Amino acid sequence: VHLVESGGGLVQPGGSLRLSCAASGFTLSSSPMSWARQPPGKGLEWLSGIGPDGKTYYADFMKGRITISRDNAKNTAYLQLNTLKYEDSARYFCVMEGNWGQGTQVTVSS
Repeated sequence: VHLVESGGGLVQPGGSLRLSCAASGFTLSSSPMSWARQPPGKGLEWLSGIGPDGKTYYADFMKGRITISRDNAKNTAYLQLNTLKYEDSARYFCVMEGNWGQGTQVTVSS
């Protein structure tokens, strides 16, 4: 079971990023998966989840600015981040069945 996030980087306020979570060793669509983040010096925040049926869930504080999706053929999940703010700077992780990737860093700065 292996999850690898990518797509993070440095972006200006108001910008967008699409994060990817590539899975190996299991089928990503077989169980619910989530995205979470950890801002510097703060605790983990759950952001979004997607079920095996494709139903999506979002944290209220992020609703409207993020979109979770999944490409079953690529065994990859995505998190689209829009209208990024300084406070969105964090390490972003995908999580499935208790397995975590190494995360990808998002830094919002002008």
